[in-house]
Amino acid sequence: MTWSLWDVIWTTFVIFVWAMFLVIVINVVIDLFRSHDIGGWSKALWLILIIVIPFVGVLIYLIVRGGGMAERAQKAQQAQVERFVGNAGTPTDQIAQAKSLLDAGAIDQAEFDKLKAKALS
Repeated sequence: MTWSLWDVIWTTFVIFVWAMFLVIVINVVIDLFRSHDIGGWSKALWLILIIVIPFVGVLIYLIVRGGGMAERAQKAQQAQVERFVGNAGTPTDQIAQAKSLLDAGAIDQAEFDKLKAKALS
């Protein structure tokens, strides 16, 4: 079988869209289990909908609960940063770890100041 240029472009596009959809599904499932405002049965029903009818289930989830996805992800990241910095022994170590996070771009200056104040208190 010979491949024309358009066959290669089309195949590349289809693979890209498929990979993008898988990333969206993974993010939706992570957000679903991260949510504390819905119960276990609701999570199970959402998961069944996403598995049985993937495109429609993900689209409905993004329409209904998509607005809070960024907030839940930010809260989870902030909790992870606080756990990381909170595990340090001395205030000097906590500030040094917070500074390394600031230098790496994981947190901004306001978050650094908050972590610094927490370490010094």
